[in-house]
Amino acid sequence: MIYNEYSNNIAERIGHYTQLPDGWTACRLEQVADILDNLRKPINSSERDSRIRNRQIDELYPYYGATGQVGLIDDYIINGNYLLLGEDGAPFLDKNAIKAYSISGKSWVNNHAHVLKPKAGLDVDYLCYSLMFYDVGGMVNGATRQKLTQAAMRQMIIPKRSLDEQIEIVNIIKKVQGVIASRKEELEQLDLLIKARFVEMFYEKGYPVLKWNDVFITTTGKLDSNASVEKGAYPFFTCSKELLRIDTYAFDQEALLLAGNNAAGKYDVKYYAGKFNAYQRTYVLSLKENWSYRLFQYQLEDKLEYLQQQSLGGLTKYLTLKILGELEFVIPPEELQSEFEIFVTQVTKSKVV
Repeated sequence: MIYNEYSNNIAERIGHYTQLPDGWTACRLEQVADILDNLRKPINSSERDSRIRNRQIDELYPYYGATGQVGLIDDYIINGNYLLLGEDGAPFLDKNAIKAYSISGKSWVNNHAHVLKPKAGLDVDYLCYSLMFYDVGGMVNGATRQKLTQAAMRQMIIPKRSLDEQIEIVNIIKKVQGVIASRKEELEQLDLLIKARFVEMFYEKGYPVLKWNDVFITTTGKLDSNASVEKGAYPFFTCSKELLRIDTYAFDQEALLLAGNNAAGKYDVKYYAGKFNAYQRTYVLSLKENWSYRLFQYQLEDKLEYLQQQSLGGLTKYLTLKILGELEFVIPPEELQSEFEIFVTQVTKSKVV
């Protein structure tokens, strides 16, 4: 391992990069980027709305938060190329979600994102990817709304190589992301196929409709979200889209798992059969009758946008049983449920090819 003068005992302090190839240097973030949190300033949505009222779009500037642009504002406080890293409200434990992103030009940043400017010799996109894929599991705090403090962020370790090699790495990652984006588009088309089949089979067919409490037995997990264990023996369902692991189980059944809270109100529904455990704000749903779990998984997924609109809470959105209790579900004949489940299973197999 190569250490520089700023990074003695990196493995003991961070445990992130314990080995680096020859020619690489491990640096603390504060050594390779200027931390400019003093530039940011929060403006609540009511004030922003009043300030942009009657303004033309070309008179406005982007207003950025933890995971991207969250609105517009009539003025700017920074001008140039910067990197933003979520401080709180970012999905830190979701490896596929945005936690860091670059901005350019005139803009405004609120207090939910750290403001960084790479120093000479560090490519902004390289730093962005380094932070995007960083394992911050042991660095964030907070049970429902996790926070990456500036003190913790300063200690993040960035592996550094020559600028040309950084750019080469960035180009490779961008190519991979292009392939992933194409595959994601294919998956979205398959989801649309399922939706079309659902409408064809069940929409306006006159089948009975039942509310939530007549369809589901509802319970929740009992654990904190930080109870996960790397490479644990059982799935651990939290409010993150990412599936975590744990060494103990509390459930052994077929179930739907619905996230009960989310910073942005973007909830997720998963299906599982077997032994698993769950976070205390994750709803564990059992069907009251011998119905198709896949059918009701799809019906729930189709209602997620509505649930986002109905969410309660400020910084962290959440769902209550009262909100869920108003949802209605189509109950088609069991033979049609089975037909739909077979169709979904076939499409799902196409997704993993």
